Amino acid sequence: MAISVRAAVVQAAPVLLDREATTKKVCRLLEEAARQGARLVVFPEAMIPAYPRGMSFGTVVGSRSPAGRRAYARYWEQSVDVPGPVTEAIGETARRGGVYAAVGVIERAARHHGGTLYCTLLYFGPDGRLLGKHRKLKPTGAERLVWGEGDGSTITVVQTEFGTVGGLICWENYMPLARMAMYAKGVDIYLAPTADPRDSWQATIRHVACEGRCFVLSCNQFLSRSLFPRDWEDIGDGPEILCRGGSAVVGPLGDYLAGPLYDEEGILVADLDLGAITEARYDFDPVGHYSRPDVFRLIVDERPARGVEFLGVAAHDSETGGNEPTREEPCPAGPGGER
Repeated sequence: MAISVRAAVVQAAPVLLDREATTKKVCRLLEEAARQGARLVVFPEAMIPAYPRGMSFGTVVGSRSPAGRRAYARYWEQSVDVPGPVTEAIGETARRGGVYAAVGVIERAARHHGGTLYCTLLYFGPDGRLLGKHRKLKPTGAERLVWGEGDGSTITVVQTEFGTVGGLICWENYMPLARMAMYAKGVDIYLAPTADPRDSWQATIRHVACEGRCFVLSCNQFLSRSLFPRDWEDIGDGPEILCRGGSAVVGPLGDYLAGPLYDEEGILVADLDLGAITEARYDFDPVGHYSRPDVFRLIVDERPARGVEFLGVAAHDSETGGNEPTREEPCPAGPGGER
């Protein structure tokens, strides 16, 4: 008997630069999707605390302004510790609803007085656990001013009772080798949270569905200029709608199952028949009969890329009374590359 699961993508705006208020909104929308019968719920890229659309953070080539540094520090202050209170609140909401959830956040490195920010996708299970995370491998354009690059240790997939779930964030989906890594992990339901509202993005997610012979769940924010805090950085005048959305659910042959949704907040719900994946891979399987391993091979390094490794020193003689440091070894990879 074919397996079917109801999935939802949430198109909404954060309460910009307000981590706690946005977390409450995410939890409310997660509960609403669960009431509609969704077992898997996906939120946009950088939902908590904000996607800084239109901002410069006071940067031009060769210099940064004091005001831009203050704007960055304010962004950092409202970003998310992983794990932390935000992950606990979302996890508890997922547990109450019995759903899997994927939420885009800006994750801050665990350093008391500041550290690198990462654009991250968090995965939660129906038992409330934080199952894993994916850090965006390559921030696009000016995103590189404020976000660091992830490494291969978070090319994560999650095994569920209805299939393998995983994905890439926004323009990572234009990286052919990154897509191939996801296909090779057996992804059945491919998540593509984004900040791209253009028509070309629709071509992208339909192509990914056809290429991977998988379901694609893409969600974007619907964001208006009036929501933007002017005391953060004045992004100037212009059209009121900063991001029109375009969230959608696509089947494994590239057909729309829900959406695209434009110009409003909303939740799109679709029932995914996992048997359709088998049917679609009959004539095309990117890591099976269409892979040609005799000609092409991809090597993926999933080891954490650490700039500093503390390997320890020889133990002191007991007569010296010195401490014996322990040797730090890289964490072994878990299922789907989780660590």
